[in-house]
Amino acid sequence: MEAEMSVRNVSPAELGAMLLAGTVVLVDVREAAEFAAEHISGAVSYPLSTFDAAKLPAGNLVFQCGSGKRSLAAVERSEEAGLPHRAHLAGGIMAWKQAGMPTQRG
Repeated sequence: MEAEMSVRNVSPAELGAMLLAGTVVLVDVREAAEFAAEHISGAVSYPLSTFDAAKLPAGNLVFQCGSGKRSLAAVERSEEAGLPHRAHLAGGIMAWKQAGMPTQRG
């Protein structure tokens, strides 16, 4: 029987503070066109469709997508690869914007 994955749900406010402090690498797992249209400033684009856990950037990672589903899949794939990345932005960029946090276009 497999152990249940431990996922860390990060709130928009918590992520904002982490980004401001420079203590996190935000990995946006949406597709390139979605990222180009709008993204959180400082995020790196790493689409889930081409996801390779071995090529993830170094650091304290938080995954982010549109609503939280793809970022959970990224956490799962990281765990399958034996990596320690367990955090994701709960609710994705939709929750980020609902919290009044800024995004960048283009």
